[in-house]
Amino acid sequence: MKQFLIPLLSLFAFSLSAKEQPNLVLIFIDDMGYGDIGPYGSRLNRTPNLDRMAREGRKLTSFYAAPVCSASRAQLLTGCYAPRVGVPGVFFPAGRNGLNPTEHTVADYLKELGYATMCVGKWHLGDQREFLPTRQGFDGYFGIPYSNDMGRTATANGKRVHPLMRDEKVAELLEDEGQRRVTREYTGEAVKFIETNARADKSFFLYLPHTAMHVPLFPHPDFVGKSSNGTYGDWVEEVDWSVGQILKTLERLKIAENTFVLFTSDNGPWASKGKAGGVSGPLRGSKGCTLEGGVREPTIAWWPGTIAPGTESAGIAGTTDVLPTFVSLAGGKVRKDIKIDGMDVSKWMLGKTEASPRDTWHYFQGTKLQAVRQGPWKLALTGQSLGMGIRQRDADLARGGRLYNLEKEIGEKTNLAKENPAIVGKLEKMAAQMAQDIAANKRPAGIVQNPVTLYPTTSRKRPAKKPGKPAKPINWDKARLGDTYASASLPDMAGKPFTIQTTVEIEPGKKPNGILLAHGGSAVGYALYARDGTLFFALRLGTNAVQKIAFGSPGEKMEITARLTRETFSIQVGEKSVEAKSPGLLNKHPQEDFCIGHDDKNPVDSEAPKSPINGVLSNLQVTIR
Repeated sequence: MKQFLIPLLSLFAFSLSAKEQPNLVLIFIDDMGYGDIGPYGSRLNRTPNLDRMAREGRKLTSFYAAPVCSASRAQLLTGCYAPRVGVPGVFFPAGRNGLNPTEHTVADYLKELGYATMCVGKWHLGDQREFLPTRQGFDGYFGIPYSNDMGRTATANGKRVHPLMRDEKVAELLEDEGQRRVTREYTGEAVKFIETNARADKSFFLYLPHTAMHVPLFPHPDFVGKSSNGTYGDWVEEVDWSVGQILKTLERLKIAENTFVLFTSDNGPWASKGKAGGVSGPLRGSKGCTLEGGVREPTIAWWPGTIAPGTESAGIAGTTDVLPTFVSLAGGKVRKDIKIDGMDVSKWMLGKTEASPRDTWHYFQGTKLQAVRQGPWKLALTGQSLGMGIRQRDADLARGGRLYNLEKEIGEKTNLAKENPAIVGKLEKMAAQMAQDIAANKRPAGIVQNPVTLYPTTSRKRPAKKPGKPAKPINWDKARLGDTYASASLPDMAGKPFTIQTTVEIEPGKKPNGILLAHGGSAVGYALYARDGTLFFALRLGTNAVQKIAFGSPGEKMEITARLTRETFSIQVGEKSVEAKSPGLLNKHPQEDFCIGHDDKNPVDSEAPKSPINGVLSNLQVTIR
């Protein structure tokens, strides 16, 4: 498909000669917090090269990404909010899904414009060969294709390893200590790519998504113990060194004045990791949430002779804008037949205009729109967390409807909704329009039928468990909201049809909202819940596969039967029912608890409410055949 489109693009693509086209370098850090580098106020981490980059370039203080890795990378490469391209969360090794190869990435556009393209570092948009960078517009690839905590046990040596890839082949299996080389080796590969294309007088696009600062932390031995901020500070300093090597190479080759460099991060810091995680500075929240600390990134643009030194802007922009901006800088145009969310912000990013053309940002958590910002105003539409792995849930974050003025208070503490009902109404309308647009114009992730690991793996041997007392079967007559039962309290459900029956009476005048029950978690499970007046039966059949059906307007008194068989997937309320083709039975018994009115630990469906159903639940029973 992509090759077929090249002749169509050639009508307008080559409006600039290679010498006129700027080289483009995108340095993308993993899990770096807003407050982790000197230009953004860090006094813990020494970052002389980034300090210099900011002095000579332009700080962008309202630049947004997504809450987690894969979603953020999908936005950057496609110019779309992640749910639009079927990438709401994180991909795992040997998963069925990845970034759809039919998407037209920024690398595809630039390659068609005559650029040499290279990805060096963490890919994390699917590790199957169909999804790798070389199938997404990049001439070459070198790096670990997913997070550095996703290793598997190799059959060859019985040790937990990560694959270091060159193009589509595994070049080396790295044990944990071997990861200490990756920042240095990424930097070396990047420098070599720059040198090769500078000698050939060829415009290039270098995408350098570092493995750092993702946990576990593995700075090179030359940096271990050198900072005043522990291992985290050591690795920040190595990343800063890497940035310095890139800038020095561009200057040594006398191409700095024809090269645009953008430095940013994929999401906020993993604060729940304590000293192994970064900090959000003045922002509230961290990685995995839609508060500012989860998605607002430390960002610097550098282009000597083009960007005025020492400048700064609080204009709104984000990773979705990289594709149209880079294509514009290269002299090309974005195709009108592909729906994207990004905007060309090149004139503002270069400091040629004062205001960013973007004044709005939408904050997605998975597929759910949790907040929207326009100008200084940010409206939280739903409850929000403080970040991934943080159990603390501040009382003010439990519900939506909160309005903040980010220009007056960047820390999102003072709710101004009551004083500004018109602004709340306007932002709610904008959010509804975006949600409807995504629903009507979304594209699927890529899928492979028989995914495999990139190298032969074996299951890790676990010590044999001592036999314990068998779990007591659930006495359904005594089951109540708030109860939690061990998964083993139910008979084995693997490969078996099952039926859930219950009666629910909702508070008079209220729409049904809340969890009825959940069993399982992030790998396998099922949940029954209501959200804003609609009843859902959700199934999780794998790490990236949640299937569900919905029953609208079920009423205040509901006699519910939810059923999964080999043929059908259904909800019945009273005499009415909805039915869909079965996605299949659970392939194993859920490991996590059976919960009534809540969903402990990893939720079956991240879009389910956190609160129990707002009514009385009775006559609950799960029958397994």
